Amino acid sequence: MDLLELIKTRKSVRTFNGTEISDDDRKKLNDYIRAITNPYDIPVEFVMLNRAEYGLSSPVIEGEHLYIAGKVPKTEHCEEAFGYAFEKLVLYAWSLGIGTTWIGGTMKRKLFENAVRLKENEIMPCISPLGYPAKKKSMKEISMRIAIKADKRLPDTDLFFENSFLSPLNETDETVRSALEAVRFSPSAVNKQPWRIVKIGSIYHFYEKCSLGGNSGSGWDVQKVDMGIALCHFMEITNGKLLLSAPKIETLKNTEYIASVML
Repeated sequence: MDLLELIKTRKSVRTFNGTEISDDDRKKLNDYIRAITNPYDIPVEFVMLNRAEYGLSSPVIEGEHLYIAGKVPKTEHCEEAFGYAFEKLVLYAWSLGIGTTWIGGTMKRKLFENAVRLKENEIMPCISPLGYPAKKKSMKEISMRIAIKADKRLPDTDLFFENSFLSPLNETDETVRSALEAVRFSPSAVNKQPWRIVKIGSIYHFYEKCSLGGNSGSGWDVQKVDMGIALCHFMEITNGKLLLSAPKIETLKNTEYIASVML
């Protein structure tokens, strides 16, 4: 399965079959985790947590035995770096048939932070259960997916532009078209899909359409994590180079420059 197909077939899993992850799959995950990098070169540390050992749970999850949490130093671009690295883990897990779902709020956060021994200069934006999906979703999961319209995606014309936010992008390069489709299928907090891209020449400028109130007192912005996920999808397909230089164009209301990718 190629990367785009992996991205498009992967769904958030909140109902697991109760089977513990095999030793072989757990070893593969641990080996992969040790090799994960991100283009910001900000270290993201992953910690596997046994549910029973630490008394962990989430009210939206059923049948899980294992969680994975990530923590990152609190610094500029740490949210994007976290999102990029955590998404690589999520996609690799799915290639093994292991389900995940991004959880940033529906958990006893302090319990998880204590379990990963979070330091004062670190943040733990999200965690995820790890497990084999159940054959049937729970009613709770079905209701949640309906509520956030989990399978709905904004059209290209609302997301991708050329030279300014006034002109929709007509991309002809097949690799880039695949990468843009991968961005559309990125998971995001309550499916807000905050990514906007403006192409100027051979550079694709990523912007965040802020719709969840920024950091809301948490010290970090969950939609910047979402932007890291979108960057991961785009860069892993195109093998582009990350730049941090905003173009001089007029932006939309509540829109913030994040990063650029040069092809």
